[in-house]
Amino acid sequence: MLFWIIAAALAFAVAGLIAATALRARAADEPGGADVAVYRAQLAEVDRDLARGVIGEDEATRLRNEISRRLLAADAEAQGAAATARRSSPLALAGLGLVLVAGSLGLYAVLGAPGYPDLPLAERLARADERAANRPGQAEAEAEVPSRPAPEVDADFAALMDKLRTAVAERPDDVQGLRLLARNEATLGNFAAAHAAQARVVEALGDGARAQDYLALGEMMVLAAGGYVSPEAEAALNAALARAPDNGAALYYIALSRWQTGRPDLAFRIWEALLRRGPEDAPWIAPIRAQIGDAARLAGAPYDPPAAAPAPRGPSAEDVEAASEMSDEDRAEMIRGMVSGLSDRLATEGGPPQDWARLIGAYGVLGELERARAIYAEALEIFAGDEQALALIREAGTRAGVDG
Repeated sequence: MLFWIIAAALAFAVAGLIAATALRARAADEPGGADVAVYRAQLAEVDRDLARGVIGEDEATRLRNEISRRLLAADAEAQGAAATARRSSPLALAGLGLVLVAGSLGLYAVLGAPGYPDLPLAERLARADERAANRPGQAEAEAEVPSRPAPEVDADFAALMDKLRTAVAERPDDVQGLRLLARNEATLGNFAAAHAAQARVVEALGDGARAQDYLALGEMMVLAAGGYVSPEAEAALNAALARAPDNGAALYYIALSRWQTGRPDLAFRIWEALLRRGPEDAPWIAPIRAQIGDAARLAGAPYDPPAAAPAPRGPSAEDVEAASEMSDEDRAEMIRGMVSGLSDRLATEGGPPQDWARLIGAYGVLGELERARAIYAEALEIFAGDEQALALIREAGTRAGVDG
């Protein structure tokens, strides 16, 4: 508040100086002010002419009377202009002050960061590092999340979940059971229970845990904490990136962590690269588009987000899973028809890396890992040298489980 008081006072002071200078200049330029000096010079000239004998006394008297009459009129006009200037001075001052203050506020709103502390860059970075080092842990963050209403669950599904929990408790090293438990707890919105089960999956797998296992663990932690990336969640995400450096979902959450700890510059760099890489239907693209503008502004980076790319052709993993409502025969026919059509088109016409990634993912969902592995190997050869395309293909292979 003190800053704005000082800024307003300075603006009005400058406006006063400008107004006073302008009004003095205007008064000096008034016709009456100039005429007074002329008429006085004429009176002196009449006296000189009389002394030289150029004119007589009667003529001198007549000229003095005429010039004096004009002098009085000009002087009255000059006095009126000065009075008008004095009366208009406060209004001019107020008007200029308002223009300067309003213009300053408008300019600051565009170029500045209202509410952001005025700190040197080194101190800002130090504070961001301190905030990252001392931010709340997973348990503390979860305790702050408002309780969610329990979802409505079918009685049969609830009974199956009870049996699954019991079975996992009796066989704590059953990785498949733990995976199933983690996935279904997340479906029910029980994210704390989900990441607890997923942590046991990672522990049971040991060195055999894949990037996707760590990603699932980190993502469930973020969801349990209401969108906050805790140190524990970040550790899981970094473990995923250590195994798959181009994993888009893990990179998105790492950037979100940087955003939350006061480093919009780092968040912007990661999100901007992910947005350029695509694909447009990746789950992290929409949240990036929603936040990257603010990140760019706070990072001081001019940025014009690219237009959304057209969605690639072919069935997505969601399309394949949506077929679960059909009968076995209809579902198999539909899925294989879509996948076969995409496979034939890529074999004859080729296509962008997004379509190859879709085909790998579709075969992975179908459980046809050999075909997924063959498509994966072929795509790596086709796009050799294109790092962005290869990153997309590798990510699809990781999701399908054929990148080993």
